[in-house]
Amino acid sequence: MTHPPTALITGCSSGIGRATALRLHAAGHTVYATARKPETLADLADLGMRVLALDVTDPESARSAVERIESEHGAVDVLVNNAGYGLSGTFEETGLDQVREQFETNVFGLVRLTQLALPGMRARGRGTVVNVSSIFGKYAVPGGGYYHASKHAIEALSDALRLEVAGFGIRVVVVEPGPVRTPWGQTFMDHLPSGQDRAGSPYRGFHERTATYYDAIYNGTRKTLAGTFAIGPEQVAETIDKAVRSRRPRARYPVGFLAASTIALRRLTPDRIFDSAFIRRQFPVP
Repeated sequence: MTHPPTALITGCSSGIGRATALRLHAAGHTVYATARKPETLADLADLGMRVLALDVTDPESARSAVERIESEHGAVDVLVNNAGYGLSGTFEETGLDQVREQFETNVFGLVRLTQLALPGMRARGRGTVVNVSSIFGKYAVPGGGYYHASKHAIEALSDALRLEVAGFGIRVVVVEPGPVRTPWGQTFMDHLPSGQDRAGSPYRGFHERTATYYDAIYNGTRKTLAGTFAIGPEQVAETIDKAVRSRRPRARYPVGFLAASTIALRRLTPDRIFDSAFIRRQFPVP
């Protein structure tokens, strides 16, 4: 490669996206850091990164971002699909409009941007797509089914894509973090059912325990297993950088002790035992 590789990263206003932008910039990439509100990226621009407004749910916004990079560099060399949020709510009570919005951001936005970047990668004969999933791409817990379903979808789509584009020199990697201490946690908590919504719910007690549980993880109000082993966004960024640099990256990279251990436990344990010995002991259950 005769020029610094270009990296398009979504969701850079905070957390994993911001940490990844800083990491790849330090590694010598020409980084295009994106967010719905580009003013949140002013400090990254001051460091020499290119910043773009990008809403992954807006087809024209996505197309404009990819076309900008292709006009300046020929193709996107590294695409990091990080943008997303977590919807919390029970299967029964969550409205379908909320579910569609969750998938529009977490899944269809990822698909849209990847479809736009692939032709340039294919023409160049190389490229790397990094999809940020989660431990919840491997199992699900009560109250997070729709968010977790979006991560399961990313896992399946990545598997198919990896096999489809390998012959064109394009690598596809899934990154699976456990709990990460970022503003994402507060965003997730903001999506928990409100006190008013809980009042008449048959799941009221469960919602209250769920709010307390995630408050403990992200705000440290009490000690929990997830809170103890929560990681920083820099650790996820380091893993993404490792995958991008690798000549033969793995298909999946669990990040952190909790991710590696619980994904292995899920793979090796029958459903009934996994439910009773792990889920019911570590998570709120109705």
